[in-house]
Order: sequence, then structure tokens, then C-alpha cells
Amino acid sequence: MTALPIIIDCDPGIDDSIALLAAFVSPELDVVAITPVAGNQPIERTLRNALQICELGGRTDIPVHAGCHRPLLREPIYGQFHGETGLGNTDLPLPAKQAEAKGAVEFLIDRLGEAAQTGKRITLCCLGPMTNIAMALRISPGIASGIERIVMMGGAYREPGNRTMTSEFNMLVDPHAAHIVFSSGIPIVALSLDATHQVILTPDHVSAFAEISGRISRQLADLMAFWDRNQAERYGSRGGPLHDPLVIAWLLAPQLFETRRARIFIEHESELCMGQTIADWFGKSGLEPNADIATHVDAEGVIALFLERFSRYRARSAA
Repeated sequence: MTALPIIIDCDPGIDDSIALLAAFVSPELDVVAITPVAGNQPIERTLRNALQICELGGRTDIPVHAGCHRPLLREPIYGQFHGETGLGNTDLPLPAKQAEAKGAVEFLIDRLGEAAQTGKRITLCCLGPMTNIAMALRISPGIASGIERIVMMGGAYREPGNRTMTSEFNMLVDPHAAHIVFSSGIPIVALSLDATHQVILTPDHVSAFAEISGRISRQLADLMAFWDRNQAERYGSRGGPLHDPLVIAWLLAPQLFETRRARIFIEHESELCMGQTIADWFGKSGLEPNADIATHVDAEGVIALFLERFSRYRARSAA
């Protein structure tokens, strides 16, 4: 089996961290690099968090490149549900691993440029604001041909926003970057709130993950327990939506998802609706679709998939 080469662009973040830990024990995926960006926290913290999660997951072999410290045009805003450090109240030691000297944008230009030349294209996993990728595309547009596809978490279509009335957080943080990426012609799979709100990580799930995840069980349980929004009126139960991990789930088991092609537009001018994602479901714009939007998720299948993946940490502990 040939592993799929991926770059994970993220802003860890609790749900980013769960996604990273799942990718680390998935041999179907070759994690070429991690490129943190400012989003849930300032870049200094998202970088540190990425390094800490690499230590926790036993994947200090993966290069980590520090990304952009702010959105392209707007003032930074940060996440509301990840605690002061971005990792809730999870106790993790300071990382021994250091970030690479080369920054994320320079790395993306070099690595994706190489992929464009060799034809060995790379899949980008976007778990946060798209600033790093937009910057790389603006500096070197030709790298687009080195990208197999972008699988991203962000946006909201039939669901309301989670940071404003209309907008999902990743799109709101840097709507101009999202506009650049969605206008690039690169194939995109979009996992929005419409999909992630179908997969709620309940307290019972947290207990199940803690039982099977071996040496990382305490830290994983702390991350997941902190993620409980306690908003049953919105989500139908206690718990929190599995936003970013759905990107990894789609890569591993796309059969668990139903998608629909549509043209996506990003509002980047109106303050009232800044960051809103609009799907042209019925071709009203006259433009070709630019993304596959996940509309339905087999939630039980996703939870089962992640339970199996995290049980691999127990197997590693016993080895």
C-alpha cells in the first residue's frame, strides 16, 4: 500500500490535536509536514501546541514549520472554546522538538513546487484559517498543480455560523485567504458545520476513548472532556462537534460521507456577513462547481473509525 502524502495546515486547538493524533497512527497517510497558522490561538501557541502534540503522539519525525502570525487583511481574532493555551486544561510537557528554520509559506512553495515538477502531488488538509496556503498561492501560483486536492474544515451552509450568526470561525478569521483558495481552481472537499454538527463527541464517547487509547489516554480524555459545549439545545446532547477530525476521517473512509458539488463563494466585504460561505446549489451563478460539500455523515461509522485508530496507541504501549 502506498501512503497518501499529506500536509496538515492547522491552528491547534483541541479538535486539531485530535485530528493530528488520529493521523499519526494511520499508515494510509504519509504526514509530510505540519504547518501551524494563527487561528484558535496566536502563532506562538499554535506552533507550540503542534510540537507538543507531536511529542505526545510519538511523531517527532514530522517537520513542523511556523506559519503566518495574522490574517491577510483583517485584525486577528482567536478561538473561544479551547482555553487559554489552546489545549484546554491538558497537562503536556514543553516540547523537546523544535520548529524547522524554514517558515510554512516558504516550505509550501518549495515542496508543492517540487510536487508540481515531479507529478507526485500532495493533498493539503486545512484545519484552520487558510492564510498560509493563500500566501503561498499568491507568491507562486504554479504550486496549484502540485496539489492533488484540498480537504478542508470550514464554512456553514444550511447550518448557522458558530462564531457569528452567519459564519464559521475558520472562514471568519481570514475570509480573504479563503476567497483566494476557493478561486484557485484546486479540487476541494469541504467539511462544513453542516457535516461536523452531525458527529457529536458525547461524554460516553470520551469514556470509551479513554479506555482504549493506552499511554495517551489521560491527555486524550482531558482534551475531549474540555470540548464539551454543554449545549444540548443546539447539538441534541452533551458534547462537542468533531470539526477538524472529520478531515482525517474523510481521507481514511470517504464512503462514510455523502457529498454534493456546488460553487462556493466567500463573503469578504460585508461586515454583517463577513466570512459567510454561500453554496450555489442550483447553478444560479452560471459558474462551474468548485467543491464537493459534505452533506451527510455516518456518525456511528466515524466514531467507530476513530475508536479503532486510537486503540493503536494501546497496542504501541504494549509493544
